[in-house]
Amino acid sequence: MDTALLLRLSEHHWRLPPEPGRAAVEFFASRHLLRDMEDEVLRQISGVAGLPGLAGAALVLPDAHSGYGFPIGGVAAFDAGEGGVVSAGGVGFDIACGVRTLATSLDREDVLGAQEPLAEALFRAVPSGLGRGGSLRLSLEEIDELLRHGASWAVGRGLGRPRDLARCEERGRMAGADPSKVSREAKDRLRDQAGTLGSGNHYLEVQWLAEVLDPALADGFGLRRGQVLVSIHCGSRGLGHQIGSDYLPRMAAQAARHGLRLPDKELACAPIRSDLGQDYLAAMACGVNCALANRQVIGHLARQALEQLFPGVSAEVFYDVCHNTCRIEEHLINGRARRLHVHRKGATRAFPPGHPDLPPDLAPYGQPVLVGGSMGGSSYILAGVPDNPALASACHGAGRIMSRTQARKRFRGRDVLESLRLKGILVRSADLKGVAEEAPDAYKDETAVVASAVAAGLVRPVARLEPLVCIKG
Repeated sequence: MDTALLLRLSEHHWRLPPEPGRAAVEFFASRHLLRDMEDEVLRQISGVAGLPGLAGAALVLPDAHSGYGFPIGGVAAFDAGEGGVVSAGGVGFDIACGVRTLATSLDREDVLGAQEPLAEALFRAVPSGLGRGGSLRLSLEEIDELLRHGASWAVGRGLGRPRDLARCEERGRMAGADPSKVSREAKDRLRDQAGTLGSGNHYLEVQWLAEVLDPALADGFGLRRGQVLVSIHCGSRGLGHQIGSDYLPRMAAQAARHGLRLPDKELACAPIRSDLGQDYLAAMACGVNCALANRQVIGHLARQALEQLFPGVSAEVFYDVCHNTCRIEEHLINGRARRLHVHRKGATRAFPPGHPDLPPDLAPYGQPVLVGGSMGGSSYILAGVPDNPALASACHGAGRIMSRTQARKRFRGRDVLESLRLKGILVRSADLKGVAEEAPDAYKDETAVVASAVAAGLVRPVARLEPLVCIKG
């Protein structure tokens, strides 16, 4: 991207000024990260800035890359009272894809002598791969219950503990879900997929806390150097994808009826207060609950595998965050509190200390922000801060610099596995092609992304994690 097109507000904050019919766009990234972003990111976010009812600027985070309609790493808030819209592309196809991290009582030394059996146990316990189903087979009635109740549905079936829910966004269940707004085809895709990782960049990773970056925050979060954690990155599987596939053409078909002139068909949207807008939000809430239930089941399976290898181990939910959502939140825009529908696509909510939606024991420190690494790289735990200039949002990962097709041409899966093994990282995957697609060098430097988010005032750094075992989707 050509940074000459932007006004530099600070070293990590840039602005594309508004034009007639388009709001401003703001970027939170270093010059280096901006230069490496595709030009398509600027084109896509400029289209978002032209949608009706946008409150403030359209926002781009440091891990951004091109997506469908909205860039991944894009944030935009819309005011329903001013004709604001909801966009299926602004949420994404993998609704509520996110990360759940379990904090264990193990130390790195406990795992180093058991990496092989631990990798095999987790690989057996948690199904992974494209279209792969699991042992749970759900009836339509059970699917509807899962979509209404999210992670609490799983806990009610004995797949986890009630206290797990306190450390989840939405307490594990997003309100407003209506399974009648979800197609039969979407539900059929979920029948055997609860408790499965899926494919792409999804993973289950055993990590160790290699570096404490803020001792006071780490202590408040109950984290310590050398501690072993387990992070689960996955979402709503085929159901979420089908919801997007169902609603995007409906939004495009009805755009003219709602007086919407779309610069790009991928920006298909509907007025929030329209029947179609409300139907999508109810279906999207089902997708969020599907993802929350999925991570709950996987967390339970991972916990069981740990307990078999390490009797007496503790593995408690540290936090669970969602990346691809549209949520109703109150934010100050030009000094005025407004109730907005905030789209975060490939972005993490990052509420400040004292926010009422945070668990009471974490509220003094701010929301944990879980930033996933790239299989062989570091992951980070960050914390929300006051006066975040990006609608209380932060980065969610490293962000791709290479398409999956490009990565397959450049890397061989076996070579990637061997290079990681030499670094002490064991990877298990049913698909070598997927390993090549997710090679660490296909991603940005996650350390530079996190440093930019910190310097831009989006978060505070808490800890850096390094992988020991990775189960790839």
